[in-house]
Amino acid sequence: MPPFPSGEISLAPCPPARHDPADGAAASLTAATDITRHFIRAKRPCADGYRWYLRRQEGASNYQALLDDLVREGRVEDACWMLDQFGPTNDVLEVDHLEADALVFAGSVRCQGSADVDGVLRTGRSLSVLGGLRVGGALRVGEDLRVAGALRCEGSVRLHGDARVGGSLVVAQRLQCTGGLRVGGELDAGASAHIGGHCTVGQDLRVAGALDGGGGIKVGGHLHGDAAVQATHGLQVAGDVDCRGHLQVGSGVRAGGRIHAGGAIRAGESLSAGETIAAGEAYGVYAGLVVPLPDWPHSARVCAREQPARLLSGCWTDGQGHTP
Repeated sequence: MPPFPSGEISLAPCPPARHDPADGAAASLTAATDITRHFIRAKRPCADGYRWYLRRQEGASNYQALLDDLVREGRVEDACWMLDQFGPTNDVLEVDHLEADALVFAGSVRCQGSADVDGVLRTGRSLSVLGGLRVGGALRVGEDLRVAGALRCEGSVRLHGDARVGGSLVVAQRLQCTGGLRVGGELDAGASAHIGGHCTVGQDLRVAGALDGGGGIKVGGHLHGDAAVQATHGLQVAGDVDCRGHLQVGSGVRAGGRIHAGGAIRAGESLSAGETIAAGEAYGVYAGLVVPLPDWPHSARVCAREQPARLLSGCWTDGQGHTP
């Protein structure tokens, strides 16, 4: 996609809340980066975007003011492009509550109450919300995310850091988090979900696409994946594990209920279920894939209400943990 795309974005003009003290916004700007026409031209914007800049700016212009102007005129993609080109700042935007059609802020945003953004919400650095957060478009956070209440995003979510959400987390499209993710309530992703670090979910975890965890995954309720589920380390689920694709875990898998997959079930160490373990038709169940054979009785155990069909790897034990 070329810089400063010419396609229009249907968003009503809305100045960021930090410019209106009457709304309770108090911005603490720690950097004042100036952008000149020479800097803009060096990034090779398209002709339409460059003409927009020349029409509105004389000489040097404050970086954040340019982002605000772009958002105000509905050029949100252009504002995101500029943030990609020039990077984050150390500016801090502090507000009591946040209501906007869209917001692109190069620094950190701290909201003391709830936040409601109809379109895109993007920060160059961290985002902290002490209430709930609703985003009608895409959510992009350059560093850590903290939301004390629930978070609902009707677009996709991309987080470049650790994330903590006190309530439920509902994402209509794809979820990407490069760090660890902790959710106090349910996690519901309408497409695939990729978590770079450990993932902890207090209640149910549902993913419409593939679930890929770069660390371990711990779920306080049930886990349901409409495609493959993969965790580099362990998988611990209080309820059922239902996966329509392959289930692959680097170390052990433990579920209070059943462990069922539409494809193969592969565990680097032990497999343990309170109910049944079942792979897909014509697929096998494999445990102890990273365990030396002499250690199978202790570290490659397969334990369930009944022996799984097509158990091709691992050491089966009965319900009391005894090897037949």
